[in-house]
Amino acid sequence: MTRPAIDERRAAKRRADRHRYRDTKLAYLLLAPVVVLLGIFVIWPAVYAGFLSFQDWSFYKDPQFVGWKNYVDVLTDPLFVATIGRGFLFVLMTVPAMLVLAFLFASLVVSVSRRFATVLKVSIYIPTIISSVIASIVFVLIYTYDGGILNAVLAAFHIDAVAWIGDPAWALLSVAVPAIWLGMGITSLIMVAAMVDIPTEYYEAAAMEGAGWWQRTFYITMPQMKNVFLYLLITGFVAAIQQFELPLVMTQGGPLDSTTLPNLFIFNHFRNDVNVGYSIAAALLLFVVLGSVSALVFKFINSERLVD
Repeated sequence: MTRPAIDERRAAKRRADRHRYRDTKLAYLLLAPVVVLLGIFVIWPAVYAGFLSFQDWSFYKDPQFVGWKNYVDVLTDPLFVATIGRGFLFVLMTVPAMLVLAFLFASLVVSVSRRFATVLKVSIYIPTIISSVIASIVFVLIYTYDGGILNAVLAAFHIDAVAWIGDPAWALLSVAVPAIWLGMGITSLIMVAAMVDIPTEYYEAAAMEGAGWWQRTFYITMPQMKNVFLYLLITGFVAAIQQFELPLVMTQGGPLDSTTLPNLFIFNHFRNDVNVGYSIAAALLLFVVLGSVSALVFKFINSERLVD
């Protein structure tokens, strides 16, 4: 290669490096406001919460370092352990049912005419924009022992009335129903978007081979939506185990703590316990539980193979 060609190649490389450096500076400049806000409102509060979790601290006295005492107290508290187990039970009550119902509804939406599909999508999204507090009040009225709609329907079939939110055997399930109803909207719309994105050629080829709805669903639709199912599984798990408004408004955690989920347990301790460090330690332990289960889900489902 001649000397002029080498010089020209070096000059071109310097120009490319200069443009790349300019683009990098611009990217950092655009990211700076987000990083600052993230540091102020997320990173620093998390670090400070971790510091306070090792303190015997309240709003009325200065922090006093107690080491791992708060974490030991939380982990040896049978009520906290019970709320974690109850949270997993609540997840089993809500997430699978919500995913199945949302999948069936999304399948209906993509199979009807465009005008009717629009009506269905609007109708399923309405619960999403309703406040959880309002939904809680509505379902309390539905579950009322004397005069509630649900017991009135049971009476029409000569079935005895049930204390839905007053009986520990039924209370958690009664809270799970509105949780499923509130989460159906966004879950269904995400599934509709995923189904619409699947190439129609797959279904046309399957139809030519004589495949029915079940075959197309199990061999085309569901495999193509693995990433979506994984996302909804993780977000559904996190939202369900952190449910707070429904048990607070509907049952206040009762009866007999049968609807006290982890966040409500932490809130009650924060409101009633002088030692705030205990509540912060419980919140951080819940964070560890959420992160660990999410990581296990990714591991067992082997998410790397799900990426196209």
